[in-house]
Amino acid sequence: MTVAARSEGPIRGRWIDDWRPEDESFWNGGGKRVANRNLWFSVFSEHIGFSIWSLFAVLVLFMPEQTYHIDTAGKFFLVSMPTLVGSVLRLPYTLAVAVFGGRNWSVISAALLLVPTILLAVFMHPGTSYTTFMVIAAIAGVGGGNFASSMTNINAFFPEKEKGKALGLNAGGGNLGVAVIQLLGLLIIATAGTGSPRILLGIYIPLIVLALLGSVLFMDNLTSVRNDTGALKEACSEAQTWIISFLYIGTFGSFIGYSFAFGLVLQNQFGRTPLQAATLTFIGPLLGSLIRPVGGALSDRIGGVRVTFWNFVAMAVAALICIGASAVDSLPIFVIGFVLLFITSGIGNGSVYKMIPAIFRTKALASSESRGWDQQAALLWARRISGAVIGIAGAIGAFGGLLINLAFRQSFLTMKSGVPAFWAFLAFYAVCFAVTYLVYMRRPKAATDPKTGSTVSYASV
Repeated sequence: MTVAARSEGPIRGRWIDDWRPEDESFWNGGGKRVANRNLWFSVFSEHIGFSIWSLFAVLVLFMPEQTYHIDTAGKFFLVSMPTLVGSVLRLPYTLAVAVFGGRNWSVISAALLLVPTILLAVFMHPGTSYTTFMVIAAIAGVGGGNFASSMTNINAFFPEKEKGKALGLNAGGGNLGVAVIQLLGLLIIATAGTGSPRILLGIYIPLIVLALLGSVLFMDNLTSVRNDTGALKEACSEAQTWIISFLYIGTFGSFIGYSFAFGLVLQNQFGRTPLQAATLTFIGPLLGSLIRPVGGALSDRIGGVRVTFWNFVAMAVAALICIGASAVDSLPIFVIGFVLLFITSGIGNGSVYKMIPAIFRTKALASSESRGWDQQAALLWARRISGAVIGIAGAIGAFGGLLINLAFRQSFLTMKSGVPAFWAFLAFYAVCFAVTYLVYMRRPKAATDPKTGSTVSYASV
């Protein structure tokens, strides 16, 4: 394994030229240590990214309507804007790993988080126009892009047998950023009141700097993914890319959408004050984040398809609980149902992402002979394409978070309740478990790759 600090045009950084994670001797002889080091600093940087991405979901609790003159519909738009921009940015962020290198882009993406945070430190006060807040909310969407580049980068570092756990830890640690910033928001509201949002910003500016320095000092680039910009285009031609992306709308779209909307739903459907809402909003994202690695690890053991199918069934049940609790106006039952949605979305996030490298590894090995590949070339293709699919699925899945917030906004505007939105979510989860069953569980164990004519089996994915 060669780690070199060298120039790549205008780019300088730590580059690893020889990376063979599937080689046991290479992996145990130092590869694992390097991969884990990159993983933990990636987790920290992504964690801060998620916090900044969900910053406005916390700040709206500091913005009473009588002071900031922003109504409920306006607040739902405000928390939707970072979701929209973050989902769009995930595609170029995925590509950026191939253009700049994983470590180099981690440095750049961490530095970008300073922009919305510093702007809010200046403009976060009554009297600032709604347009200004919307512009800064859009800039805060850069935090959503970090996930795609981080996951694409970490996917390339680990062997197939450890991808579920590694990707689960990376994503779960990142997702925890949502819960942590909500907990900090609760602490500030409880101690300093809703008039002190700048304290939150003062905490995160130095944390962003630490994430930036950690990326500079302790992360690496892999030469094998450098300039591999064609992987994204090739991934777009794969049917499995779009099926996985659709399923990820149901899991990650739910997680991030509910994370941004939970506080507003509690305030508007159950009349909670900002402090009362803040005491509950962190629970779901916290549990959903912590359990994501469990979804990945469980999928490593019994298969991502089985976990994903039954998880969507459980999500549909959780949505029914929220509908029933709303009908009898029971806050405790509603919170239980909503938290179950977070837990199941976390498990599903892990299981769906486990399916990605497994699907393309299976396809690569099955079609290697017809394509003239040896095993190493087939595994390299699988890593390339699965890394690109992770970015595409992440972008489309995040867009689901926007749809959830827009559904809640319309539901409260028309019915003064979130129930119609929950019925829509229930129907979507039913479609998701039907698609999982029809595509991956009901099909014969052997399917034919239309491009090569080779036999491909997804039965154990």
